[in-house]
Amino acid sequence: MESLLLSGVRVLDLSRVLAGPLCSMMLGDLGASVIKVERPGLGDDTRGWGPPFAEDGQSAYFRSVNRNKMSLVADFADPADRELVIGLIADADIVLENFLPGALARSGIDADALLARNSRLIWCTISGFGPSSLRPGYDFVVQAESGWMAITGEPGGDPMKAGVAMVDVTTGKDAAIGILAALAARERAGAAGLSVAQRRVHVTLQSSAVAALVNVAQNTLVTGAEAARWGNAHANLVPYQLFRAADRPFVLAVGSDPQWVAAMQAIGRPDLAADPALATNAGRLANRARVVSALAQHFAADAAAAWMERLDRAGVPCGLVRSVTEAVAQRLHDKDFSVTEAARVGLPPLWNGSVRLAPPHHGEQSVTVREKGWSSFGNRP
Repeated sequence: MESLLLSGVRVLDLSRVLAGPLCSMMLGDLGASVIKVERPGLGDDTRGWGPPFAEDGQSAYFRSVNRNKMSLVADFADPADRELVIGLIADADIVLENFLPGALARSGIDADALLARNSRLIWCTISGFGPSSLRPGYDFVVQAESGWMAITGEPGGDPMKAGVAMVDVTTGKDAAIGILAALAARERAGAAGLSVAQRRVHVTLQSSAVAALVNVAQNTLVTGAEAARWGNAHANLVPYQLFRAADRPFVLAVGSDPQWVAAMQAIGRPDLAADPALATNAGRLANRARVVSALAQHFAADAAAAWMERLDRAGVPCGLVRSVTEAVAQRLHDKDFSVTEAARVGLPPLWNGSVRLAPPHHGEQSVTVREKGWSSFGNRP
């Protein structure tokens, strides 16, 4: 079997909950050797975040972001355990952690000193609000404070969070990008090496969340007007929203003027396609209420599948509003992954990753790691 892209890369994961574990799982999926260090007793917080729990007692939440790792239980207050962890760091490529500022140093694990000692080490810190803040970072709080909730939900309704902890997910992916960039820079630098500053990656939930506002933030910068909640509509495009067919809802995403004409021809409304007031997106924005009302009435007359078939044939972006069960089933089918396997190890990995280790039980590989260290994964390729 051909080596995975990150085969031989060693990641010591001191993080917990979602953003950090998601990042380390992504690296593990790509072939990295990942040791997850957990506190005695409870371990990662998410081990107790249930129900649902699987038959073996693992929470579904924990399973979702912790495959391809070995679990080592270590107590930083114990001198022997602390030296074990420092020894693992000495031979690691990456350390990933999300402790509050100063917490690790007070436990005798000093990032700057360890970076100076290991010239190839990359250290990634994930925090809620930056290195000077002692506030714990929780996705829900950051969604509120970073503008996400203000633009999510129905117009006139309450601000609403996303149904998934997307700030954590976005931050975890940003952390992986930062780590991969540092790895690439390290390899280019060769013997010259990188400075300590170049080997420090610091990602915050707040910064990732604000950056993810992308076009919504730019709208406010250009216009000076506050962003609004549009529900299932789009601030800049019409028609680009949810419609209810006779049997179920679907979404129509017209992203260009040619798509508008194609869509209207496909669904049997050439009159709308020929209307000069609606020929451009700016015109459709100005006439949003009229366009949406006409389409809503029209789409209610037939089943979603019928509209989807016509729109797909015309090359117009559209999609059924699927349940989670339907969406997961499609993903498993596309990746030839069984429901049983997905329930055991999480959803199929992206890109060319692989699943080699199921999510570990608390301290499952402690004895092995204590005896063999990084060689628990075999020798580097």
